[in-house]
Parts: sequence; C-alpha cells; structure tokens
Amino acid sequence: MVKAEGESTLTVLVAFGANLAIAIAKTVAAVVSGSASMLAEAAHSWSDTGNEVFLLIANRRSVRPADDNRPLGYGREAYVWSLLAALGLFVVGASVSIWHGVSDLLGGEQGEGRDYTLSYAVLAIAFVLEGISFLQAVRQLRAEAQRLDRDLLTHALETSDPTVRAVFAEDAAALIGIVIAAAGIGLHEATGVAAWDAVGSILVGVLLGVVAVLLIDRNRRFLTGESGSAELRAAAIARVQQLPDVASVRYLRLEFIGPKQLFLVASVDLIGDDAESSVARRLRRLERELETAPYVVDALLTVSEPDDSGSQQR
Repeated sequence: MVKAEGESTLTVLVAFGANLAIAIAKTVAAVVSGSASMLAEAAHSWSDTGNEVFLLIANRRSVRPADDNRPLGYGREAYVWSLLAALGLFVVGASVSIWHGVSDLLGGEQGEGRDYTLSYAVLAIAFVLEGISFLQAVRQLRAEAQRLDRDLLTHALETSDPTVRAVFAEDAAALIGIVIAAAGIGLHEATGVAAWDAVGSILVGVLLGVVAVLLIDRNRRFLTGESGSAELRAAAIARVQQLPDVASVRYLRLEFIGPKQLFLVASVDLIGDDAESSVARRLRRLERELETAPYVVDALLTVSEPDDSGSQQR
C-alpha cells in the first residue's frame, strides 16, 4: 500500500509541474492574443494546478494511521479533498470558460489583425507536457488494471484511488481542450469571425464541466460507502472460505474506507462446536490472518446463527 501511495504521489507531482508551467505560458499567450479559447485554456490549467495541490493533500492525509478518534484510519479524507478538487475544476475551469466564451459571443468582437503565433506555440508545448503527465497516469492505471484483469478505462472509473483517476481525467480533458482551442483560434484567424474562438471557449468549458461532474459523482460514491465490484466480493468470499476452521460464509460485506483500503465484515460457520471463549479466540486469529492482505485494513468476523436448512452464502 505504501508503494501504491508513492506511485500516486509521483503521478500528481508530475501533473502539478506540467500544469503550472502550462498555466503561466497560456496566460501570457491569452493576454498577448486576446483569444477567448486561450483564456479558457489558461483558466483550465490554473484550475488543474490548484487541483493538484488538493490531490497532494489527499494523498498525505489519507495515509495517516488509525487512532482512537478514527479507528478505521483516515482513508476517506482522500475522497473529501478529491471532491474539493473536482468542485474547483467545475467552478474555476468550466464556469470561467463558458462565461467568457458567451460574453465574447454576445459582444461580437472580430479581433482582426491579431498575431496568434505565440498561442499556437504555447498550445503545442502544452500538448507535449500534458501528454507526459497523461502517460504517467496511464502507466500507473494500466499496471493496476492488468493485475485486476480490467481494461484501462473501466479501471480508471472503478479504481478506489481518486487522485490517479483525477489526473487521468483532467489530463485527457486537457489534451482534448487543446485541440478544441487550436481549432477555435484557427477558424477565428482564417475567417476573422470571433464567434469561432468564443465557441471554442464554450466547448472547453462544457468539456471541463462534464469531467468535473463525473469526478464529483465518483468521490460521492466512495464517501457514502462503495462496496466494490461483484468480482471483488466473490474474491473476498473465496478468501474467507480458504481460512482454516471456516466451514462456510453466510454473510459478507465490504466497504472502501480509503484508496485501496477495505473494511470486511463476515458471518461464518466454524468447523466443530467449541466453547464460546475458544470461538472468540479462533475468530480473532482468523481476523488477523485476513488483515495480512495488502488491502484489508480491518476485518470483523462473527459466528452465524444455526440454520436447519443448511448454510448459504450471501
């Protein structure tokens, strides 16, 4: 789990460095060219830069060990800070881009005679830097997806690590946004009609809004108690059944309490008919064995009630 946390931190740091450099360059280009699309891209990059700070905080605070106040640890803080980052992307990135695009569209400015060379150069450099950050996120997600036998996009949506998902989604949106901005500027320059540039700004804002809503929803689900996939539950049942002294699993519930951190509750039938004191010791020994798994932070086992109709898995 420490290795995974370090990998996520590296992914966020790469994204932060790339976005900071891009944000400064885009801001200069937006001022020089007066392009609405370039201003939207600058707002997007500044939003992403601020978001990486939230994601770094998420990584640091979520790995704090459990204490008396938080017996299950602080893992869910990752989703709180990632949720704030997604809200920032929506408010700063999407809202500013759409508002500025609509203002320019209604204003009807033509912007003839402006030089967009700097804008094209900045967008090209930004595409390369965003691509580097995106590839780092893809590399981490692909390695995890292969271990879980998932395709890349499915794992990006389902992973319990909100920071790598945020970097992946934001960088993908940034690459698409750069293409949209370049097209808007190019059509503006070719036709002299500022509406194309304004439309580019609006489209970038809509794209950011869609990504932000997706990230907000994913963090909401994990904050309110995500149980994981059916495959994960089946694997957990199989693992508990493999434990010595366990005859069958009558009930099992999983809940993510942080990135790659699970709380497992199960009701089991034990082999034999020991005294109550002996059963308690056996259950605690089995719980400790389950907690040796890298993603199981805490496990709680109870003895199921007798069932004359026979044992069943739930």
